[in-house]
Amino acid sequence: MPGWPAVLADGSVLLRPYRRGDAQAWSEVRIANEAWLSPWESSPPGPWPEMNSVRAYYYVYRDMKRAARRGDSMPFVVCLREDDGSERLVGHINLGSIVRRAFSSAYVGYWVDSRVAGRGVIPTALALAVDHAFGAGGLHRVEINIRPENGPSRRVVEKLGFREEAYHPRYMHIDGAWRDHLGFAMTSEEVAAEGGLVARWRRLRAKAG
Repeated sequence: MPGWPAVLADGSVLLRPYRRGDAQAWSEVRIANEAWLSPWESSPPGPWPEMNSVRAYYYVYRDMKRAARRGDSMPFVVCLREDDGSERLVGHINLGSIVRRAFSSAYVGYWVDSRVAGRGVIPTALALAVDHAFGAGGLHRVEINIRPENGPSRRVVEKLGFREEAYHPRYMHIDGAWRDHLGFAMTSEEVAAEGGLVARWRRLRAKAG
């Protein structure tokens, strides 16, 4: 699999492959963020605490590991590095549905702990993942689909320079109903001249003060 496994970092934000030992931290963050995450994620087949338990994590971990081995995805856990050198699990980002050859494309999905939202964690993680996809990952295009009502997620892609290019009626079953989505995309040529998406994001943050 080109570009996998990989560890990516910028400042305190760290992206790395999932480990079996992430079960407890993953479950605690997911359960604590039910109200924050459930309106935007695909409808679960059971109660949120059950679907995000430590036991459920091992099934999720197994499926992510298999998909990565097949070359279908690059799933990263998003961590914040603390001053003492420890890592705090705060989110997830995945380059999924990877298609090679003439298409060379992937979809991106992500979530973040509400307790660190607004601190630039996910924009940094997304910039790292996209640069990796276009570099070592060998991809040409990435796409992100977001519910129109999801203002925080839309702001992430808009400030990073993703193009809005499609409207998908009844695109995915989320929170009990078929929900419309907006499609955003970016190609490698769009960021190559600027030295990558991380470089663009750093300039934006410096300009904002």
